[in-house]
Amino acid sequence: MARIVITEFMDEGAVMQLSKVHDVHYDPTLVDDTHRLTSALAQADALIVRNRTQVRGELISAMLQCRVVGRLGVGLDNIDVPKCTLRGITVIPATGANALSVAEYVISTAMLLLRGAYHSSHLVAQGKWPRNSLSAGREICGKKLGLIGFGSIGQLTASLALKVGMDVVAFDNLLPASHPVYKQSNVLFKDFDDLVASSDVISLHIPLLSSTKGLFDEKCLSLMKPDAILINTSRGEIVDEIALVNALRNKNLGGASIDVFGVEPLAASPHFFDCPNLILTPHIAGVTAESNVRVSYLIAEKVLKALQ
Repeated sequence: MARIVITEFMDEGAVMQLSKVHDVHYDPTLVDDTHRLTSALAQADALIVRNRTQVRGELISAMLQCRVVGRLGVGLDNIDVPKCTLRGITVIPATGANALSVAEYVISTAMLLLRGAYHSSHLVAQGKWPRNSLSAGREICGKKLGLIGFGSIGQLTASLALKVGMDVVAFDNLLPASHPVYKQSNVLFKDFDDLVASSDVISLHIPLLSSTKGLFDEKCLSLMKPDAILINTSRGEIVDEIALVNALRNKNLGGASIDVFGVEPLAASPHFFDCPNLILTPHIAGVTAESNVRVSYLIAEKVLKALQ
């Protein structure tokens, strides 16, 4: 019987599945208590985390007999994968399990920001009836969606976008224009600058690397249409927050939905206060009741297999 430590929330059914076979220590508060966490890991054969547990440095050193790290999500920037590999620890992401949740988030926030009318409940309730000012909202059908990154999530987002009548273009450094996935997906490959300049909605689906950090800075944002929408569900530092806020306040950008931040949880950030046409969410694009079940059971099954 192996010992499994789970440091962040996981579907209870999946936790029970693991508990039937192994000794499971499930405590979602461990992520915020480094001392208890490192102590718990001393005898752990497997570790299961989400995005907040930083599996690196002191934490990896405390994993004296760990064989596998399961990631309840797909991004691995909170895990030092090379160091885990050197220690003989297999890292397993939940590839594909939350793709639908992210894709739906992109389409729904794009619709909300294009229409521009859904923050008016308090005005209507007060009898102010802002019908004229809110009658210029835009439909999503016929708009061009530009995807930066065309992996599994980008491809599923494209599929949903096409179903609501959008045209879809994509750019991916790892997938050249000749790659068959574009034709198979009814998506047109565009060079980065062309995509940024021509898209009505841009959605980011790329990892945080030295080459992508600050990618959407003041210069890049200035290339976008003044009524375009930017959606970031990837990693916070890909977008320059101050440059984004300035673009929105100066009406050089039509709107933005930001689900990820350079430091999470996000501290009080006055630059975001009362910023127009901005949606902020706490890194939940890929987290729904359904995706949590899919992600949890996928990782439970893969961890069980790795421990055999």
